[in-house]
Amino acid sequence: MKLNESIAVVTGVSSGLGKALAKALIDEGAKVYGIARTVAALNKLEEQLGDDFIAVPLDITNQKGVEIWMDETFGGQTSPDILINNAGAGYFDKIDKLPDEKWHQMINTNLNGVFYLTRKIVPLMKQSSKGSYIVNIGSILGAIGGAEKAAYCTTKFGIRGFSESLFKELRYDDIKVTCFNPGSIETDFFAESGIEKHDNMLHPEDLAATVIHILSTPDNMLISDLTIRPLNPKKHK
Repeated sequence: MKLNESIAVVTGVSSGLGKALAKALIDEGAKVYGIARTVAALNKLEEQLGDDFIAVPLDITNQKGVEIWMDETFGGQTSPDILINNAGAGYFDKIDKLPDEKWHQMINTNLNGVFYLTRKIVPLMKQSSKGSYIVNIGSILGAIGGAEKAAYCTTKFGIRGFSESLFKELRYDDIKVTCFNPGSIETDFFAESGIEKHDNMLHPEDLAATVIHILSTPDNMLISDLTIRPLNPKKHK
């Protein structure tokens, strides 16, 4: 796929991997609609990334809000070529200690929000005369369960199944689907669960470069599932 002058929708761009993905796509000549809930972070990104970054203050768990934004933004000659479902919520705790609101936050963000946005974008991609690409950001915890990770693993197992089913459904519409499964990333994503970032974790910029490589593969090549881990995940002493 040619990224120059393509249109991408990326969720969860306020920090971490989402921010790195937005920058990497713009560096390749794409226009990025960056979705996040934090207006201040979006405004800062607009200043950093320039006119090819369009800030979208939107909560993807708001089904009606997603539908209204999609209907107002796309149609006619303006249609997304790339969708990266990156926004996610993560919290680890024992199942009998996990607050209800944390469970619902993870289910709503990691699964329902992905569904709301993907469902609206796929029809536009089907109408496109050029190939399109959907990248769902999963996790290595979408393949292996872990103690005190039941809720998060549930959502990421779900993303893996969603992605595999979707690629089989959409491949003959010239829409590629990849489930991208990173290990621990050097962000504050799990800080609330007491997990601190360190240099031996995967770096967002390196992962973004890998996603760019996937998007740039030949038209008849599909990387449907990719797992990336730190070689040495332990913190430097």
